[in-house]
Amino acid sequence: MRFETFVALRYLFALRRQAFISVISLFAVFGVAIGVGALIVVIGVMNGFSTDLRNKILGVNAHILVTSLRGGIKDYRNLADEATQVPGVIGVTPFIYSEVILSTRSGVKGVVLRGIDPTTSDSVLSLSKDMISGGLANLDANVDKPGIIIGSELANRLGLAQGSEVNLLSPSGRAGSAGFTPKIRPFLVAGIFRTGMFEYDSSLGYVTIPAARQLLGFKEDVVSGLEISVNDVYNVEHISELLRERVGSFTVYVRHWQEMNANLFAALELEKTAMFIILAMIVLVGSFSIVTTLVMLVIQKTKDIAVLMSIGADVSSIRRIFMLQGTFIGLAGTVFGFLIGVPVSLLLKKYQFIKLPSNVYPVDYLPVRLEAIDLLSIGGAAFLLCFLATIYPARRAAALNPSDALRYE
Repeated sequence: MRFETFVALRYLFALRRQAFISVISLFAVFGVAIGVGALIVVIGVMNGFSTDLRNKILGVNAHILVTSLRGGIKDYRNLADEATQVPGVIGVTPFIYSEVILSTRSGVKGVVLRGIDPTTSDSVLSLSKDMISGGLANLDANVDKPGIIIGSELANRLGLAQGSEVNLLSPSGRAGSAGFTPKIRPFLVAGIFRTGMFEYDSSLGYVTIPAARQLLGFKEDVVSGLEISVNDVYNVEHISELLRERVGSFTVYVRHWQEMNANLFAALELEKTAMFIILAMIVLVGSFSIVTTLVMLVIQKTKDIAVLMSIGADVSSIRRIFMLQGTFIGLAGTVFGFLIGVPVSLLLKKYQFIKLPSNVYPVDYLPVRLEAIDLLSIGGAAFLLCFLATIYPARRAAALNPSDALRYE
């Protein structure tokens, strides 16, 4: 063990004899620990919220959306074949998008209607995993009436269950002597899904592409576009560029999820950074307590410092002694902070005992996700603040003049 480390540890463990300095040291450790623990929990919640929101959005929506610049896509089968040849693409499915009115005896509700292909939608969407009643196979099980899959919030609001009959009113009606008459067609509820996001669960409805085409009055075999899933959601920009080069001759518009949700995820990232800075102030307060502890210790150990310098300890050794002592206090606070923050985060993640109102937040519980890079950043930032707090007291200790310190002893 080096001389500086030995003396620093002796001073540190001797603090219990100086009650006042010992209390200040404990406050320094607790301040750093509380700040680090709070940082771990809050950043974990922010990560969990962002990840959960992204997964829900990408479960209902595709990673890449291909739409036509001319309204609809006629040659969508060839376009889908071309898209599957692009490296990184793992699923392609056509879709039809429109807004209609769903009518029942209990009331009416505007819904976003999406026509899907049940045979290929599983490769892109998570609809089959979100089902709580029925399934995709029920969409075309009834010959007389097509099926529709609706969200759980919509079903609860209108009192619907699997097998209930509803009417869909299409904007593509016809004009007569009595005015405009919307097109109405009966559907059977083939299933109910639940994503956990109120916006989707209360306003989405899925039918087959032929049923959507017939309801909307499409006279040709066209779709609104293609939904595409990729093997790496963070490499979606590069895959989109490859896709544009591959299908550029089809006169289509290619967008990916990062473009369509850029403002949302930028706001979440800004909030995460702001929370990190705000909560780091707690660690900063703890580091100020380290300054106080070391200054008081330097005053008390003036004679010891003079004796050490008289027997050969140089200025750098005295400086390192007090820097090491403050670093040990900061390290203890950081470790205790991890012992607080990590278990609390894991308990929140496992038991989900903090529930959120689903009609206010896009998730119904407090999600937590711990990432190694964030834990390393928190530990590194806390340790750096504590280390910087040792510089001034250590320099003051090293600047003492041995003869002046021992003159009145």
